[in-house]
Amino acid sequence: MAGLVTALAAAPAPVRLLCRAHDGSGSASALAQGGIAAALDPHDSTAAHAGDTIEAGARHNDATAVQWLTGEAPGTIAWLQQQGVRFDRGIDGSLQLGREGGHGAARIVHAGGDATGAALVRALRTRVQSSAHVQWRGGVDVDALLLRDGAVVGVRTRDERGRRQHIDAAAVVLATGGIGALFAHTSNPAGADGAGLALGLASGAASRDLEFMQFHPTALDVDGHCLPLITEALRGAGARLLDAAGQPLMRGLHPLGDLAPRDVVARRVWQMQREGGKVWLDATAVSGDWNLRFPTVLAACLAHGFDPRQVPLPVTPAAHFHMGGIATDLDGRSTLAGLHAVGEVACNGVHGANRLASNSLLEGVACGRRLGAALAIAAPVRSGPGSHRWVERGDGLSPASLAALRTLLWHAAGPVREASSLRDAWRACAAAADAGWQMRLAKSLLRAAVLRRRSLGAHCRHDRGCPG
Repeated sequence: MAGLVTALAAAPAPVRLLCRAHDGSGSASALAQGGIAAALDPHDSTAAHAGDTIEAGARHNDATAVQWLTGEAPGTIAWLQQQGVRFDRGIDGSLQLGREGGHGAARIVHAGGDATGAALVRALRTRVQSSAHVQWRGGVDVDALLLRDGAVVGVRTRDERGRRQHIDAAAVVLATGGIGALFAHTSNPAGADGAGLALGLASGAASRDLEFMQFHPTALDVDGHCLPLITEALRGAGARLLDAAGQPLMRGLHPLGDLAPRDVVARRVWQMQREGGKVWLDATAVSGDWNLRFPTVLAACLAHGFDPRQVPLPVTPAAHFHMGGIATDLDGRSTLAGLHAVGEVACNGVHGANRLASNSLLEGVACGRRLGAALAIAAPVRSGPGSHRWVERGDGLSPASLAALRTLLWHAAGPVREASSLRDAWRACAAAADAGWQMRLAKSLLRAAVLRRRSLGAHCRHDRGCPG
């Protein structure tokens, strides 16, 4: 989604949009059930939104970035409506505002109930495909960057038949999503495997906060790798987390109870599971038409034999959002000339150590608009006649090795961590770094987690005392 917005906002500059999928599908954005946070209620404020963002982020956020993003939020909603996004409205015609974890007020707008991400991607894709300045090419992977005189000046693509093509570029933007698919249990699609991040790191671009991985506390606890997400909006609508004895899971643990920040709730669910108990989400008291309010959740649960209107749902944490990534400023510029990043692959400090619910789609749209506008008027990167070199991501892991890596990361770098398992996992990845680029990326993540010796936000060091 961030890439679509960037491409639109770059007009009239010519843009070549490269996607793994032919139709641009398969992104985590399209699966996003949560909405977009914006202070739209007269009793709310952008300052309150900023305060909640910083509190959820364990005060590790870049305050300037937070103030800018929350200030942009109302205008972002208006811009999306101009692009054809139809947000849910009440009987009186006003935007419906929901509440999610970590928010002190109802400020979440949705589209299609729990299908906000899909609605955004669909509308933006339509706009991009009708834009004369954008050339869309699907079915290709970018496997190398072209550097000349320390600047990125092009990319190399590889299609499904292995054919390669060199494309020169005045600027290169990575909008490749996160790394959730590198964990054994995730809410992300298979394509969220960190390929763009790995390419950026291989080129020498600086990274930031790689150790901060957010785990969503309520994925449906069923077999599989990519688990159906049970949106936080259900808890905002009255659903309650229960332990194996049917008692409120979060009672007395946090002032916001079931709507505590995601890291807090995820650790509690993880703890109960380690003690041998199941955790349940009881949504039977949630009123209204589920086909309108929560169609995605309802369909996913029914497909697995659960009717959330009638029975509690078994839930488990799942890797959900990576707060770290390629270090950028608010204009999306990395430390490497000519290379930009936007969306989950980037880290501008706005999320801190734990992202506030429904700030991810907001960031993708707002930062994509800002980056695209900057690129539209920017002078191309100038490089001299010096020699050029290709920086390759390299071959990937075999399916068996990738499955083993996912299990390793889940146990060593999951919701609760400790020093010895982090170090052992890092050594294992370092020893096998030549096996594939996923192993090298995991090594970088684990190194950052080892070096972050104290608990902070989503990085919970059991041996150092997890935050409450």
